[in-house]
Formats: sequence, C-alpha cells, structure tokens
Amino acid sequence: MIRIGLRDARSHFGRFIMSIIAIALGVAFVVGSFCFREMLNTQVSTMMATNSDHDVYVRGVDKAKNSSASPMSGSGASENYNQIDNSLATTIAKVEGVSSASATTTITGTVLVDRDGNAVSTMGAPTMAIGMSSSEPWRSAHFTAGSYPKGENEIALHQFAADKAKLKVGDTTTIVYEDGPKKVTVSGIFTTQTSQAGAIIIGVDPSVASYYYGKTAADPNTSSLIGVYGNASTPLSNQAQQQLADRINKALPASSRAHAVTGDEIRADSTKSIQDALGFIQPLILIFAIIALFVGSFIIANTFAMIVRESMRGYALLRSVGASPRQVFSTVIIQAVILGLVGSVFGIGLGWGIIKLIVVGLAQIGTPLSGQSTPTPSGMAIGLAVGLIVSLLGAAIPARDAALAPPIQAMNETVNPEKSVTRRGIIGAVMCALGLASWAFTQALATAGGNGPTPWKGVNDIATGFPLGFGAALLVIGAIVLGPALVRPAGSALGWLPSHIFRVTGKLATRNLSRSMRRTANTAAALFVGVAIVSCLGVVAASAKASVADIVDTGLKADFVVSSASYGRLPQGAIDAIGKTSGVKSTVENRMVMGVKYNGKAVDSAMTTATPAAMFSEVFAATTTGGSAEQAIAAGELVVAKNIANDNNWKVGDTITVSATSTVIDEEATKQAQAGYQTQVQAEVQQRMAAGDKAGAQQAMNEAKNVDPATLVKTKSVTKEQPVKVGAIVTNSAYAGGIYMSDTMADDLSDSQMQIARNLFVIAKPGEDLTALHERLLKAVKPYYVVTVMDHDEYKSTTSSMVNQILVILYALLALSIIIAIFGIVNTLALSVSERTREIGLLRAIGTSRGQVRGMLAIEAVIISVFGTLLGLLIGTGAGAMIRSVYKSSGLEKLSIPWSQLVIFLVLAVVVGLIASVSPASRALKKPVLDAVSSE
Repeated sequence: MIRIGLRDARSHFGRFIMSIIAIALGVAFVVGSFCFREMLNTQVSTMMATNSDHDVYVRGVDKAKNSSASPMSGSGASENYNQIDNSLATTIAKVEGVSSASATTTITGTVLVDRDGNAVSTMGAPTMAIGMSSSEPWRSAHFTAGSYPKGENEIALHQFAADKAKLKVGDTTTIVYEDGPKKVTVSGIFTTQTSQAGAIIIGVDPSVASYYYGKTAADPNTSSLIGVYGNASTPLSNQAQQQLADRINKALPASSRAHAVTGDEIRADSTKSIQDALGFIQPLILIFAIIALFVGSFIIANTFAMIVRESMRGYALLRSVGASPRQVFSTVIIQAVILGLVGSVFGIGLGWGIIKLIVVGLAQIGTPLSGQSTPTPSGMAIGLAVGLIVSLLGAAIPARDAALAPPIQAMNETVNPEKSVTRRGIIGAVMCALGLASWAFTQALATAGGNGPTPWKGVNDIATGFPLGFGAALLVIGAIVLGPALVRPAGSALGWLPSHIFRVTGKLATRNLSRSMRRTANTAAALFVGVAIVSCLGVVAASAKASVADIVDTGLKADFVVSSASYGRLPQGAIDAIGKTSGVKSTVENRMVMGVKYNGKAVDSAMTTATPAAMFSEVFAATTTGGSAEQAIAAGELVVAKNIANDNNWKVGDTITVSATSTVIDEEATKQAQAGYQTQVQAEVQQRMAAGDKAGAQQAMNEAKNVDPATLVKTKSVTKEQPVKVGAIVTNSAYAGGIYMSDTMADDLSDSQMQIARNLFVIAKPGEDLTALHERLLKAVKPYYVVTVMDHDEYKSTTSSMVNQILVILYALLALSIIIAIFGIVNTLALSVSERTREIGLLRAIGTSRGQVRGMLAIEAVIISVFGTLLGLLIGTGAGAMIRSVYKSSGLEKLSIPWSQLVIFLVLAVVVGLIASVSPASRALKKPVLDAVSSE
C-alpha cells in the first residue's frame, strides 16, 4: 500500500502545488518566528556582554519590585535593589586586584544634532549618553580616532552615531540635554564588538553624566550599581570574578547595604530579563502563522476531498480485491505525508530567507542587527512537524471517506452524493447564537454600574476580554460550520445579477456552486477568516482615530499642544521660551509625578499628573459624575478618572492618604562626612610629613582641594503624606487613567526631580493670527530640536499616523492568510475543472463558446470570493463595533465604520475572483473537445 500511496502522490503532484504553497507559507512564518527570536536572543546576549562588561558589580542587598532592563544600558538589571552610596567606589578602588571602580551612569533623553543641524533620529532605538573617561573607562569601547571626552564641552561618539550624524573628530556640533542645547566638540570615535541595534551612543565626561543623572534621580549621591574592572583591557574569568567579588565584600562596610556579585551573574540575569520582555514578539508572529495555517487547511481538505472523489473507483477496486479500510486510509495518508514534507522543507528555506531579508531591511533603515538568524534544529523540527500535522489533519476526513465507502457504490460512482447540510446548519446557527449571547453578556459587564449585571460576584468579576474573545471565537467557528447551509441562498442572491446579465453562464455558475456546498463553503471560509480580522482591525482603528478627532474638535480649547520626542520630557528652557512668545495669553503645563502612593499603595494603572485648575477650564472641559474638577484642584483636592475611581471604589468626598518619598540633605551626616574627610586628610598629611615625604603631603593636600564637595553631601529619604479628599470624578476619555493634583500639592509631596513635564498647552490671545503665532512658536523652540508645536489638525494627525503604523504591520502579517485564501480559490476551481472535464467538453460540443466557459468559471470564482468577503465583513465589522463599545470608557467613545475601506474590500474580492479564474479557465480550454467528452 505504501507503493500505491507513493504512486498516487506522484500522479497527483501537480494538483498539490497550491497546497504545498499554502503549507510553505505557513511553515515559513513558524520557522521565521523562531529564527527571529534566536536572532534577538543572541543580539541581546552579545550586547549585554559588551555594554555590561564590568568584571564585578556592587549592588544593593534588598530586592525590590522587578523592572525591565535595557540592552543598551550598561546598568541594565533584571531586578531592582536598594540604591547604594556612590562614595563606596572609593573604598572598592582600594581593594587588591581592582583596576577601577565607578558608579554606572547613563543619561537618556539626550539628542544629538548632525552636521546639517538636524536631530539624529532612529527607528525606535534610544539615544543615550554614557559617562566615560580614562580614569573611568568603558572597556568595550575601542577608539579608532581621538580619545575620551574631557569636561562638559567634549563628547565621544560610537561609530554608528558618528556615521549617522556625519561627524568626525574635531567637528563641533550640538547635544541637547534636558535643560537645553550645548555646543560640544567631538573628541573621539569608538567602536564596540557588537552592533548597538540602531542606538545612538554618546560618551560624555563622568562629571557631566553625574550632573544630569542628579537632576532626575531621587538621590543624586546614590546609584543602582557600581561597576568594577579587575583588568583595564582583558575580562576576568568567572573564577577570577568571584575571587574579586569576595575580596570586595570583605572590604564593604557592614552598614553599606551593598553586596558584590560577578559580572557574569549580572549579565545572565539581565539577558534573561530582556529576552523575556521581548518574548511577546514570537507569539505575535505565531498567531498570524496559525491563522495562515488554519486558512491553508481548507485548501488541503478541498484538495484531498476532490482527489479522493476522482480516485474512488480505484479505492473501491482495492477494497474488492481484499484491501482493508485501514490500508486504503493509509494510501491517502501517505500522500498527505509527502505533501507535508515537501511543503515544510520549502517553508523552512523560505522562512530563513525572509529573516535574512528583514535583517537587510533593518540595516538599511538604521537598525543593524548582528544576532544569529540561522534556523536552529529545534526550530526546523517544529516547522516540519507543523507542516505534517496540518497536512494530515486536512487529509484525515477525505481519507476516512475513501476507506469507509462501500465498494459497490464506489465502483458505480454513486458514492459521495452531496449530503444534507441541515444538521450542520443548525449546529452553526446555535454556535453563532451563543457567540452573540456571549457578546451581550460582555456588553452588560462593561456598562453595568455598582456590583455588576448578575447576583453572583464571581461572574461579575470576570474580565470583559474573556467573554469578548470567547464570543468572537464562537461566531467565527459557527460561521464556518454554518457556511455550507448558506451557500444555496447566498449563491441565489449573489448570482441574481450575473444570471440576468449572462443568462446561460450565470445560471450554470450558480448551479455549479450549489452542487458541492461544502467545498464552496470551505473555499470561501479561507477568505472569510482573513477578511474578518482585517475588517475588525479597520473598525477599531477608524474608531480610535475618530474618537481622538472628536475629543480635539469638541473638547480641546487650547490652540496648540507642545510635546517632546525626547522620551516625553520638555526642557524648561523651551517652556520658558514659549511663555515669552508674543501672542501667547497663557500656558498650562502637565507634569507627571512619579512614586506617588495612595493609601500606602501604588496604583499601577494610573498616572499621577500635577496640573493647574486652568487645565479643566482652558484646555479640556471636564465632564464629571460628581464635584467640579476646576474647584477641586483649586481647593487642593484630587480629580480622579472614572475608571480609576471604579477600580479602587473611590467616591467624591472620600479621604485618601497621598504619600511620596523625597530625598533631602542630611545635615548631620553631611557635617560628619566633611569632618571625617578632613581628619583623614590631616592624618595622611601628617603621616607623610613624618616620613619626610613632603611631595606626597603636598599632593594629598592638592587632591583634597580638588575633591567635589557634592561627594561629601549625605542625603536621607523622607516620606511625606497628606490626607486629601477626592473632589471630582471625571468621565472624559481625555482624562482616562489619570489622577490629578495641584502643582502646590505635588511640590509639597515630591522633589522636582520626580516631576517630568510631559505636555504644554498654549492659549493664544483673543484675535491673534494663529498661523503667525504658530510660526513664532516653532521659531522659539527650534534651538531644542525635538520639541514639537502642534495645532489641532497636526495633533489629530499625530495620533492617526501612530494608529496607521500599527495597522500597516498587522495588515502585512495578515496579508499571508489572504494570499493563501486566493490560492485556495484557484486551487478549488482548478480541481473543479479537472473533475468536470467531460461536462465542460459537452458544453463546448453543443456550442458553448470559449468566452462563455471563461465567464462561467469567472462568475463561480467571483461569487465564492464575494461570499467569503461579505461573511468576513459582517463578522469582522460586528467584532470591531463590539470592541469599541466594550472599551468606550478607555477612549473609544466614537464608533466609526470605514465604509470606503469595506467597499474597497468588496471590489478587491471581485478582482481576486476574476484573477483566480484565469488559470483554471485556460486549463479547461486547452483540452480538445473530443478528448474532454471521452475522458473518465
């Protein structure tokens, strides 16, 4: 039977082409996802080895909440520990075997200006300034020109940054810090062993890094890590790292709350943390791979169903000569195995090639990756297994039909009459009804006030996403199950127009579709799935853009919105320049306040914002369920978004304890540190004088004069708290997820370093020419390079462009399933033509023209395509509208259905059908009439 299966596979190979393509494309996505993950993992691993290259790290001993690490940062860590005093570096530097020790300091939010005076932009990778000098080196930095920067007027550039900015050693440029731009000279250009994935790396003097770190840190005299080199040029072995860490731990004061660990341990923890954080990428790709393979399974099932139907007489003959049903079943399965193997092998190669193209493309747009992208044995094995499983599943039912068909019926070709689809239609309708019921329950959960829509707390506490997704799955599967029952009425409706325009070919095409309702439904289902997802995303995206536009058009009173691309931080100099611009009546500044707790707990889902009362009168008018937002802020009370209030059971009038931890100078400890240092210097001078070393004594005094006084300043953490009333609860989506307090309260609770200016709203004087004012504002912020001033239309456009960028990525991933669905239509028509060779020959023999045959097949293809598209549009648009309704309180206030986009989908469905019919029609017409009529 194996030989028979192989012979059948060889004879049917031409009909497997479309199925092979479908499997190859799906497997390519699967293998590509594993290649991409492996590439990211090795990229992160090599970057951590380069960027966190110290032999030993000293960190705190008290573990805090997990935090995300950054592969770009030399201080990336998978977990937070208590901050440690920077002065410990002096103690550590004296330990035997230590070459250098320094606090690792990285500044984010900086901007490099290129030779042409434009900000150097990246494709999402950060721009960072790292403190480095000959005394505090970065061992992985190898200077190809120049040297380390000295003082605030010099910088060094990574080779990639220098190339992007078109700068060389000795050139003068500008670097924009948080407090504004500064002219600097390029002192050196360096390389690292691995690429930095498009990040702009700038080397600055450690004193500069410490200064800007201190402007945003809770305590400028502490840091999370102190990096230690045992050798300035060569990394230590793991054993040598551990020995050095042990010596450092012995030297650390018991009160330091610090502990030394090996660099390998830090790198391993950080690498795992980052890889875990990036882990969502592969599942995201696999989701679309599953969709593609699911769609491809319909093609495989149709292919084997039609092959089995054509070969039924041969299988009956095998049964009649003694072959068992199992042996007949195995002949079909062998063909499926060969199909799966061939498709999987092509898919593995295609997936690898796609990743190589992605790497080249990323390098071209400024994000070079050097990670390993070759498929791993496990990835190839998984791809092979996936292809085989999909192929076997698609062939299982046709193989069963071949095995169980009575031999006498099969010999007489009376087997496989179209079975009734009534039962299947009832099951599909019930599933769709249950899906709609699940959506109705989701809507009730989303809109219910108080304790929920049911008497049961456990039911009321169900997250809305679960019944929403469950209902969508039921509707999709139910529609696929119901599909065959819809073919006849859908064919009559969609075929009405062709039947009246093309009376003969239109009626023939409509009747042909009804002859095999399951096959027609399966072919349409392949297209239905992709169109449903695309249309759902389209409705959600259109609603998001319409909601933002509605907020801006009806709620935004300010004339301009100012923001910064530099991690959302607005330089104070830019804020001041805007306020002084002619024609500006007033400005309203929003500052994010970090580290605020409510009743002793951090509200993770909320962002605390300090804002004046004018925010609710001159920028966005607040709609409240209780209280007045403007009066609440003026009275020193909180304004809380409705979703945050509901999550925490807060009501207007409730008193909440608001607290924040601030860092203040510890006067007593500072005096003791200064006195202790003075005593230490005096003792060293006296000791050297007693030994007759006058030069050494003088050197010690000179070093003492040059010590930065800030290093002797000691700080302490002070937690401040206030009982504050909830003065108003706002329902506007513009305020969703926020807790708002007055500027005075924020200043009382928190240090200025813990407050970040995120947005500035500008109100023009009455009668001011807004176009001219816009030009003046742009001129005022030009020295800051990344500060943007947007009018209403630009503000809406910014949001729309972000949504569109996400849509482009999702549509590109979904395009694969649509392409496979198109192949499915071609495949079904091609197999149908082969099956109806004699019928088409008879039509031609009685006078049907070649054009009429082409027209008949084209109408069949168009009806199948439009049927699947309409079903997908119906389910997808409904799903998008339901998502919008459920998440209305999160900002999707306005439903917008992109009718033009849906019409385009329908037009494309017609075009797809016409294109899909070309090849099968040509094949049908190639065979001579007499040969076609006499064919078996």
